[in-house]
Amino acid sequence: MVFEKRGKKRIQSFNLSYVALDDGGNIVCQGMGRTLNVSEAGLLLETGFSIPLNCKILLSIGLEDDIVNIEGNVAHSRVGKSGNFETGIRFTRIDNNELDVLKIFIKYFENNKKRI
Repeated sequence: MVFEKRGKKRIQSFNLSYVALDDGGNIVCQGMGRTLNVSEAGLLLETGFSIPLNCKILLSIGLEDDIVNIEGNVAHSRVGKSGNFETGIRFTRIDNNELDVLKIFIKYFENNKKRI
C-alpha cells in the first residue's frame, strides 16, 4: 500500500500478462490485463479489447519474486462498466508449486481489495 501526499490510500493494481491461442496454437492476441477477482479455479481479467471465447490462455502472474504460469480457457467475455472488457478465465492446468504461489496471490489480492 502506498500513501499519497493527500493521505489517500492506494492499492497495487494486480496486472498480469497473457497470450490467447486458437485451436491450432496460433496467437490470437496478447497483452497485459488487470485482475478483477481471482480464485483457485479461475479469474476475471480486465483488458482493453475482447478475447475470443474458447481460446486457450497462457497467463503469467507475478507477485514479488514469484511468477506463476497458468493455462486456462476463456469462459465468457463482456463489456464492463468502465468500457473495458471483462473476460472470465477457467484454469485448466496448474501444478502444485504454481497452486501454492496462486494461493499467496489470492490472499494478497483479498487483503488489498478490502482497502478499496
